[in-house]
Amino acid sequence: MSSSATSHSTERPATAHTERDQLTINTIRTLAMDAVQKANSGHPGTPMALAPVGYTLWKDFLRYHPEHPDCPNRDRFVLSVGHASMLLYSLLHLAGVVEIDAHGTPSGKPAVSLEDIKLFRQLDSKTPGHPEYRMTTGVETTTGPLGQGCANSVGMAMAERWLGERFNKPGATLFDYNVYVLCGDGDMMEGVTAEAASIAGHLKLSNLCWIYDNNTISIEGHTELAYSDDAQKRFEGYGWKTLHVKDANDAAALAEAIRTFQRTDDAPTLIVVDSVIGYGSPNKHNTAAAHGEPLGEDEIKLTKKAYGWDENSSFLVPEEARHVLRDALLERNGGDFKTWQDTFARFEKDDPALADELQRMRAGEMPEGWRNTAVSFEADAKGQATRASGGKVLNGFAQQIPWLIGGSADLSPSTKTNLTFEGAGSFEAGSYGGRNLHFGVREHAMGSIANGLALSYIRPYTSTFLVFSDYMKPPIRLASIMELPVVFVFTHDSIGVGEDGPTHQPIEHLTQLRSTPGLVTLRPGDANETAEAWKVALAQTHRPCSLILSRQPMPTLDRSKYASAENVAKGAYVLADAVKDKVEVILIATGSEVGMTVEAFEKLKAEGIAARVVSMPSWELFEDQDKSYRDSVFPPSVTARVVVEQAGPVGWDRYVGQSGAKIVMNTFGASAPIDKLQAKFGFTAENIAKVAKDQLKG
Repeated sequence: MSSSATSHSTERPATAHTERDQLTINTIRTLAMDAVQKANSGHPGTPMALAPVGYTLWKDFLRYHPEHPDCPNRDRFVLSVGHASMLLYSLLHLAGVVEIDAHGTPSGKPAVSLEDIKLFRQLDSKTPGHPEYRMTTGVETTTGPLGQGCANSVGMAMAERWLGERFNKPGATLFDYNVYVLCGDGDMMEGVTAEAASIAGHLKLSNLCWIYDNNTISIEGHTELAYSDDAQKRFEGYGWKTLHVKDANDAAALAEAIRTFQRTDDAPTLIVVDSVIGYGSPNKHNTAAAHGEPLGEDEIKLTKKAYGWDENSSFLVPEEARHVLRDALLERNGGDFKTWQDTFARFEKDDPALADELQRMRAGEMPEGWRNTAVSFEADAKGQATRASGGKVLNGFAQQIPWLIGGSADLSPSTKTNLTFEGAGSFEAGSYGGRNLHFGVREHAMGSIANGLALSYIRPYTSTFLVFSDYMKPPIRLASIMELPVVFVFTHDSIGVGEDGPTHQPIEHLTQLRSTPGLVTLRPGDANETAEAWKVALAQTHRPCSLILSRQPMPTLDRSKYASAENVAKGAYVLADAVKDKVEVILIATGSEVGMTVEAFEKLKAEGIAARVVSMPSWELFEDQDKSYRDSVFPPSVTARVVVEQAGPVGWDRYVGQSGAKIVMNTFGASAPIDKLQAKFGFTAENIAKVAKDQLKG
């Protein structure tokens, strides 16, 4: 067992629910019903079914201080069934969780007030349709796309293990939290859940507990239409401990299952809970009608009557139920935050350097002087692939940033992302301090797990081939929505993959990445641009980055002759001008095409043509610059323009205009050696020069 793999002993023995317990549970149910009805939109059935499960977990087991919802060692609660958001909002409200800002400073407001609940699904409310990280205190991750919360939770559990290995000392335990997830039938059907469960079982993450709401109802009807898995057997195959609670209302059985999880130290735990969707609704319980639409006013009255509730009430929180959950949390966890602070104070005195690390991690900061360790490269006509230079740069920065950890989807020898310096090690079952993560061939889960790591103070990176970014679109999108500074490394970036053929040659992928709001995409043109691109990526605090790197070698440019690679931070820059203050044609290139474009530039220069080369590694960074800078790179008066990129054409019109030329890929590639492919599709210095001269002819 790792130093962080300790069981909690703070739970209150739970038996059957008392009248006050039942009153609080029905408060959760009726708040969900009323909020969905008022919004005329939402999902009432699952909160009604899972109210006793969420309540029992929070009241009797969850290590969580409502006044310190950012305590580093709090248990994480993930609502992977994000459509059941009213369950979480009701729990946050009844728990009396206080609102804090990004720095942990209380605002003086509740995280979720009753008025917030009345504004469910309304513009700018703190109660959006699905839980949104950063928008609502107490929401640990953005959920809604099913399976993502499950996979995020694996990253959170991995983070706890890594943090425990690094920071826990004898007599000073800073990290031993558990991760609890509520998931449903839809989660179980998603492939990303299977990927994440597989790796969690492999890593023996005994701090991870998924509670599976087996209500057997989906939007189309009974799950037997499309799903007949034996979840317990499946998860046993993944290496999980599995338990079964036959009635969601059986608090004693659920409590015993959770206690069993807390005693387990060699596997994650799946608790299957049988529930009735829309519990208590006389006409809509156990039907698809309770899933994704309001119950209707008449049915709500009947349901409230079945609960023994005032059927004419709306958003009723009885006084007897108002503080039950909050009081229980404070009774169990009231001293936890101070204990953590006292432990950290001793830790800080004993090891100030390591304490500084943790403080910086929590603040999203980097070590002092980390940028000064960047690797630089001498001019070299033969050059090297940017995947190779990227690996050297990554290893240089990683030695200065101890919490920079990551890996690949079984491709690190190809992506060159393995950390090779002494002490880097591998993150493995029972040995959780390593910095090389081995995701296996699980691209989707890899991206989602990285998001979970980023939500837990760690700076993660992932890597695979660019063509397989298709398998990672959902977590990349969610990283952007949550403003998580994950670095997604994609190599084998073009038809330069050569003989592997069209299936492995990315075409449309750059367009897809560039179209994702909040994502910075960088495609560096040589080794030194790659070093600067890594520097840009690691400097981000609220934006993920995708680094697009080549398999094929490209020349390392002579920076005494051409502009400094430091200009990568501006997104696009003038790499070369033939004649000062005179530009006839602008050649724009990214990545592996920069070198051949410079070669074309030199040919044009020899012919007396005043060409300009613009290296454009990042559209997003360029658009961040002011208009005067953008116009200095692309003078509006110069309309003769050529873009060169071994990818699809979409979007380049904004930089070359309607009359500009595009040497790009308008089809899929082919299987052949790279030189044959480049000649076939026009990616040669000779063709670039020809197209440039055609532009001058008008």
